[in-house]
Amino acid sequence: MIAGIGCDIISVERIRSAIQKNGRIAEKLFTEAERAYCSLKANPWQSYAARFAAKEAVMKALKTGWDGKVNWLDIEITLDEKGAPSITLRGGAQALAEAKGIVNIQLSLSHEKDYAIAQVVFEAKAKD
Repeated sequence: MIAGIGCDIISVERIRSAIQKNGRIAEKLFTEAERAYCSLKANPWQSYAARFAAKEAVMKALKTGWDGKVNWLDIEITLDEKGAPSITLRGGAQALAEAKGIVNIQLSLSHEKDYAIAQVVFEAKAKD
C-alpha cells in the first residue's frame, strides 16, 4: 500500500553556490558518507543536488516538510548492494516512518547538467 509520495527538483547551481559560499552548510545537510561519495564524482554538485532533492522528497512523503523535527542528517542517501541509491532513516525521520507503518522506501534519482530530481514512494503494509 502506498503511504506517501514525494518529489523534488533543484538547480545544481543553487547547491554549488550555497556550498561554495559556506562550506559548513554541507556538514549540516549531508552526512560524512554522503560528502565522501559526492567528493569522488567528476561533478560533485550534481550528486549533492540529487541527494538534497531526495531529502526534500522524503520530507514531503512524510508530510512534515522541514519542520525541525526531522533533521537533514536523519535522512541519508546510501547505495544498496547493487549500487542503486536507497534511503536510510534515523532519529525523527525513522520514528515518524515507523509510526506511519512504513516498511519500504522506493527512491529514484536523476540529474543532468543544470537540474537534479528525486522521487520517493513510501510503502506500508496493507491494512486488514
